[in-house]
Amino acid sequence: MIQHITKPFKYFFKLEAASGLVLLFAAILALIISNGGLSEIYFSTLEKYITLGTKEFGLKLSVLHWINDVLMAIFFFFVSLEIKREFIQGELSNPKQAMLPIIGAVGGMAVPALFYIVVNYSDSTTLNGWAIPSATDIAFSLGVLSLLGKRVPISLKVFLTALAIIDDLGAIVIIAFFYSGNIEGKYLVLMLLSFIILIALNKYKIKSFIPFLIVGIFLWDFTHQSGIHATIAGVLLALTIPHNKNKNKESMLLKLEHGLSPYVAFGIMPLFAFANAGVSLEGLTFATLLNPVPLGIVLGLFFGKQIGVFALSYISVKLKFADKPSGSTWSALYGVSILTGIGFTMSLFVGNLAFVNNLEYMDGVKIGVLTGSLLSTLFGYFLLLFSSKK
Repeated sequence: MIQHITKPFKYFFKLEAASGLVLLFAAILALIISNGGLSEIYFSTLEKYITLGTKEFGLKLSVLHWINDVLMAIFFFFVSLEIKREFIQGELSNPKQAMLPIIGAVGGMAVPALFYIVVNYSDSTTLNGWAIPSATDIAFSLGVLSLLGKRVPISLKVFLTALAIIDDLGAIVIIAFFYSGNIEGKYLVLMLLSFIILIALNKYKIKSFIPFLIVGIFLWDFTHQSGIHATIAGVLLALTIPHNKNKNKESMLLKLEHGLSPYVAFGIMPLFAFANAGVSLEGLTFATLLNPVPLGIVLGLFFGKQIGVFALSYISVKLKFADKPSGSTWSALYGVSILTGIGFTMSLFVGNLAFVNNLEYMDGVKIGVLTGSLLSTLFGYFLLLFSSKK
C-alpha cells in the first residue's frame, strides 16, 4: 500500500510500541493492587477530592476525574495534533493510501457496536455502552505488533497506525455527540467565543504557544461547565494549532507533538491505565462474563473488530477501491485485524462516559474490556507469528 515510510512515522511507531509495554505493566499493577492488601487505599485515593485554586475561584475534582477529565484532555489534544498532521502531510493525506484504513476503521467501529447492541437491545441503560467496543488502543496494538519485529511488513504497521488514528477520530466524534450531558447555553457561547479567538490567533500567525495555552485553559473550563465532555476542548485547541507544511522549519504543531509525546506515552496513558484498570476479581466466575455488559464488550472487541475490519478491507481491495498493503498476505492482514480488538484505554474511557451515572456497571466494563483485549492480543499475535516469514 505504502512504498515510502517517513522518519516521523518511524519515530511515532517506536514510541507507541514502547509505551504499549508500559501500559501493560500499569494495567497488571492496577489489577494486583486492587485485589491485594492495598485495595482499600487504591480505591479511596481515586475517590479523594483535590482543589486547585480557592473555593470561590478554583476547580475541585476527585483524583480519578483529574486524570480522566484534565489529563485526558491533554491526551486528546495530542491525538488531535497527530490526526491533523496525518491528514495534512502524513499517510492519510493521499486518498489512495488512506482509503483502506478509513474503510477498515468504519467496519471496525460499526460491527462491534452492532454486536453489543444485539446483546443489550432490551435494556436501555446497558445499551448506552454501545460505543465501548468500537475503539482501538493504538499504543497496546502497536506494542504487540512490535514484538513480531521484521516478521510483519512495515506496510501493515502503517495500516494499523492509520486505522487506529481514524478510530480515535471516530471516538472523538462519538464522545462529542453521544456522551455529553445537559448543555448549558451560557457556557456553550463562551466556549465558541474561545474557539473563535483561537482561530484568530492562527489566522494572524501568532508564533508563541502561550496565547493558545491561556485561551485553551479557559476553553477547557467553559467546555467542562457547558455539559460537553471536557476532553473535547483538547480537540478544538489542536485544530487551531498552526502547521505550515511548506516551510522547512518545524511548525508549532510538530514542536508540540514531539514535545508532548514522551509525557503522554509514558506518563498520562500509564497513569490512566493504572487508575482505570483496577477491578476486584473476588467472586468472578465464567458466568460473570455472560452478563450483558461484559458479554457485549467481549463479543464486540474480539469478534466484531476482526470481522468489521477484515471484511470491509477485503471487499474494498477486491472491488479495487483500495490497495492491499504491499508485501502482506491475507492471513497477515487478518491477524492485524484481530489486533484492532485491543480496546483497552479508549474502551475504558468511553465506558466511564457511558455509565457515569450507573457506576455499578463499571466492573463489568473493565472485565469485558480486559478479556476482549486479552483474547485479541493472544489470537492476533500467534496468528501473525505462525503465518509470517521469519
